[in-house]
Amino acid sequence: MPQFPQRVICMTEESVEWLYRLGAEDKIVGVSTYAVRPEEVKNKTVISSFTHANLKKIISLKPDLILGFSDIQKEIARDLIGAGLNVFITNQRSLDEILATLQMIAALVGKSEEAKPWLNQFKTQLLERRARQWKRRPRVYIEEWDEPLITGIRWFSELVELSGGEPIFKEKSEGSLAKDRFVTLDEIAAANPEKILACWCGKKVDIQQIKSRPELSQVDAIKNNQIYDCPPEIFLQPGPALFFDGFDLCEKMLGAVRV
Repeated sequence: MPQFPQRVICMTEESVEWLYRLGAEDKIVGVSTYAVRPEEVKNKTVISSFTHANLKKIISLKPDLILGFSDIQKEIARDLIGAGLNVFITNQRSLDEILATLQMIAALVGKSEEAKPWLNQFKTQLLERRARQWKRRPRVYIEEWDEPLITGIRWFSELVELSGGEPIFKEKSEGSLAKDRFVTLDEIAAANPEKILACWCGKKVDIQQIKSRPELSQVDAIKNNQIYDCPPEIFLQPGPALFFDGFDLCEKMLGAVRV
């Protein structure tokens, strides 16, 4: 019998990209509709979105491991466990927690050795960026959702900070639940961000809608047209894309100057 899982379902995109990076893509039998990295993933069977999953299709694929992310998938996980399947759901929120989760997933599929070079690279990247100093940090509002307004999750806030920005809702970003990160237009206006990084989970950002909010008409980011549409497959997946592309893209958008 195989020592490690051979038929893996990935209900979110970060585990898909990670298994490809580890050379374990042949184990993947089902993926989320939001999985787009790498491009080859389009050939995999789609079994879920983020909040819904096709249980019959998943069961028919006979997985021996199902990977998911977030308390939001708890009901899906309950039903799959009830069907007698092995489910591994994580709740990583910080960049350090993401590294720990990547290490766990690699171990689950028997790819710990393959993961070491990547994880060492990511850890070195974090250490180097945490040691950086900046001449001036632009104030940044991260918008993860528009109705209700939700500011960015912790790893997104950390990414901005390590790329030279000053997240205006850093304390709220540390809330583990979406409701902990609710903000108001008046709070945003009072903080007067110089940059707005928008990344709506599951739908395209409407920059014109952001610009047209009356409460934000005097905000520097609005007046200077400093609103950026950030690709969710990079910024909202708690996985390797943050390290491969997220930091560089974020630094370019912020334009912060190092000492």
